[in-house]
Amino acid sequence: MARLVLDTNSLLQCVARRNSNHDLWLSILDGRNQLCVTTEILEEYAEILEKKASTSFAITLLDIITNLSNTLFVNPVFRFNVIEEDPDDNKFVDCAVAAKALCIVTDDKHFRHLSKYEFPYVEIVKLTDAVAMLLDVKGLA
Repeated sequence: MARLVLDTNSLLQCVARRNSNHDLWLSILDGRNQLCVTTEILEEYAEILEKKASTSFAITLLDIITNLSNTLFVNPVFRFNVIEEDPDDNKFVDCAVAAKALCIVTDDKHFRHLSKYEFPYVEIVKLTDAVAMLLDVKGLA
């Protein structure tokens, strides 16, 4: 089981049943992979899900996430602040480091420059690549 951090746009895409990336969400639901979250991440998920879908959908999805036995709740004790272009994205980096996650699944260009840092080292995987890895090995770990 791999520990994953999903940025909000990746979550939005993979929870949609008709989206080609839905298998990643299914791998979290069935326990093949572990979703790592913080309170800040859950708050962003709720805010964006309410805007893009509905309040009831946001409540339902957050209920699912918070009640999954393989959701890992982390409380980062250090803020790295390595993403200057969009400081709000730093919460995903902090979560990944604190959770010792395999990667952050994101297509957000703000994460690309993380590769220049030796510490904190965080693997960035595009959503379609994460799904391809999942399909290749039936689990990212």
